[in-house]
Amino acid sequence: MLILLPPSEGKATPRRGAQLDLDRLSAPELTPAREQVLGALTELSRTDPDRAMHVLGLGPTQADDVRRNADLLDAPTARADAIYTGVLYESLDLATLDAAARRRASRWLAVTSSVFGLVRPGDRIPSYRLGGGVNLPGLGVVSAHWRVHLDDTVRAAAGSGLVVDLRSTTYAGFWRPDTDPARKVATVRVLHEVGTRRTVVSHFNKATKGRLVRALLESGATPGTPARLADTITDLGWKVELGEPGKHGHQLDVVVEEL
Repeated sequence: MLILLPPSEGKATPRRGAQLDLDRLSAPELTPAREQVLGALTELSRTDPDRAMHVLGLGPTQADDVRRNADLLDAPTARADAIYTGVLYESLDLATLDAAARRRASRWLAVTSSVFGLVRPGDRIPSYRLGGGVNLPGLGVVSAHWRVHLDDTVRAAAGSGLVVDLRSTTYAGFWRPDTDPARKVATVRVLHEVGTRRTVVSHFNKATKGRLVRALLESGATPGTPARLADTITDLGWKVELGEPGKHGHQLDVVVEEL
């Protein structure tokens, strides 16, 4: 099973640690594509920080993000599961899982990254600032760049198992499953239900996804199809509705009533 997560906008900044070593990251076939992003981002941030602020969509209080981007190749690194913060990752709380669940996390989880394409929890990366929708000079739109490179990597990571896609809309554009009916993909959405009305509430959507992934890691269940995943999540205490298969897999709605 492969569980695809979005990155967090906010990231921890390591004070010490080894410098970035692309050769030691998982999915080494992505190294040339990673070098392209790193080159474009560091060059822009180093040579024209004012333009970088505009391109990256940053405000005047976020100049430190541009300075960090300029120094990415020399910056301290930490495990990706310590770099990514925010609501989803706080609810997932990988550090407090037992040893067996952490081993599953290292095998099952992958984070879509604007700079690195796809990273595993144990990959050592620096803190960076780059959104998936940014049009980066010398590279183009980040999501389009990764869409060219990620298909083989995601397929290899998933193997014959189920892909559980919890990415947000921007990062879903990095990789789209094909229409092959043999491709097993469940795209998970969290809906807040009040009476007959259902909405997506961003903060709660992220928190519920974090708790859901944590529960899957703790359970050790390895459902092989979207239908079996729906059954597993139901057994874990959530209300689940499985939609018909579409061009990007099965839609799986987790319906919650309390925020």
